[in-house]
Amino acid sequence: MRSRFLPFAILFVLVTHVDARAQTAGNGPPAAASRCAAAAPLGDALAGPRWIGWGATPTNTRFQPADQARLTAARVPELRLKWAFGFPGVSSARAQPTVAGGRLFVGSESGTVYALDAKTGCTIWTFAAKGGVRTAMIVAPRAGSGANAYAVYFGDVRAQVYALDAGTGQLLWMRKIDDHTHARITGSPAFDGENLYVPVAGVGEEGAGSTPNYSCCTFRGSVVSLVAATGDVRWKTYTIDEAPSPRGKTPLGQVAYGPSGASIWSAPTLDMKRRMLYVGTGNMFSGPEKPGADAIIAMNLDFGTVKWVNQRTAGDISIGGCRSPNPKRPNCPPQEVGPDLDFGSSPMLVSLPDGRDLIVAPQKSGITWGLDPDNEGAVVWQYKAGRGGPMGGTEWGTATDGDLAYIPISDDQSSIFKRSGDTPGGLHAVRLATGERAWFAPPPPARCGSGPGCSAAQSAAITAVPGVVFSGSIDGVIRAFSASNGAIVWEFDTNREFETVNGVKARGASIGGPGPVVVDGMLYLNSGYSTGGRPGNVLLAFEPGTP
Repeated sequence: MRSRFLPFAILFVLVTHVDARAQTAGNGPPAAASRCAAAAPLGDALAGPRWIGWGATPTNTRFQPADQARLTAARVPELRLKWAFGFPGVSSARAQPTVAGGRLFVGSESGTVYALDAKTGCTIWTFAAKGGVRTAMIVAPRAGSGANAYAVYFGDVRAQVYALDAGTGQLLWMRKIDDHTHARITGSPAFDGENLYVPVAGVGEEGAGSTPNYSCCTFRGSVVSLVAATGDVRWKTYTIDEAPSPRGKTPLGQVAYGPSGASIWSAPTLDMKRRMLYVGTGNMFSGPEKPGADAIIAMNLDFGTVKWVNQRTAGDISIGGCRSPNPKRPNCPPQEVGPDLDFGSSPMLVSLPDGRDLIVAPQKSGITWGLDPDNEGAVVWQYKAGRGGPMGGTEWGTATDGDLAYIPISDDQSSIFKRSGDTPGGLHAVRLATGERAWFAPPPPARCGSGPGCSAAQSAAITAVPGVVFSGSIDGVIRAFSASNGAIVWEFDTNREFETVNGVKARGASIGGPGPVVVDGMLYLNSGYSTGGRPGNVLLAFEPGTP
């Protein structure tokens, strides 16, 4: 199960409500108070500093080099809030921004997609998708459309993929890629220059699977490859190679189906040298057991053929509401419920100084795996960073500068998952060549007080620039750590209301899911994460300045 969920019946209602609200939203110009007075044409979006997609590059290293970041380690302590933007009508800010050509593109859980001026936050255009948007955007040239013609690609929580004109927000095409009622796109698309690779997850069914009168379960995770110019489907590959079929009946008389599950929650990673794509998968919803769950899977880019599977946790069959001490529900799996140890973060593909390549794959088990892409994903090293569990280990994303891998830890076993001795949070630095620890930064005390959704868990994806690692926390604070020793060099507490450039009432709270984005001397950060943290709805932009 993807981490940090509310009780599952509540989550199912919330997701359905967000979808319905998004479907009724209409396209239209931004509010007059926030509209840019005179927005310049987009120009060449790829000529200057940029952060595109989830991991900044197709290899998902979440490292921004100096020429793109334009934010030195020496100036990080000078970061000051420049502007704030409020997302209306939502309780989380879970879509990571993309910045290109001086514009910031970001979606929202209401389904509204925004193009903002990256320096000022004023609104250039908006678009209303048919479902809530959690993915980061891909910005890429439009094939056959001439110079400076770019498209924006993204997915929504109704398993629909969109292409918009980046300059105007006009819809170019839309494609539904999975007809299952509970199919969602939570992971950002990947792009190879011509084609998109879109992951599909089944969070709705995982939440509903144990409820009475539900025939569990029929969803299978997949990757769908689309031609970027047209939206045509090139191929679709499932993480489970067998279609679900009837497997008997539940005590309430519902048909039980399987195998199912193995969602892909995060962005695929591209390996252009080997013409491969790597994805991490989640647990199964129903058996029989299949090797594609809790695994790293390699697929051929051209045909979607599965080349190898490295499963790290077998037998992990788990759906919501079936873990002790909850009462046993009739639709729970007959066997012991699995530990729920997804690969929820994107694998990183890293080139080492000695010429070797390495796949670095963090898991909710608390173990980060170093895998060999030339030997069917064989384990090169493993590093145990956290205790792990349903909301444990690394949840959303690691980063690397080519020498060290930086690994944030959640281990926020709150509520029914709480165990004696759990200490949420912490940031590890591990040597890529050996898997040995370089340093560890323990979690600072939580700044949000106490109560539900308050902890020091560092579950959000992290971002590195030369000399600095940025990590947000469920306690609502973004911190910058020295890449050499883990010392905190800057922090900002987002737990308050903000005056916004678009006049929307906005508040910061828990930081979970998407990580910081650093481009052209500025840092952009979402704050607000209601599913397991505390609600908020703000996008913050920082740049160095005087106190």
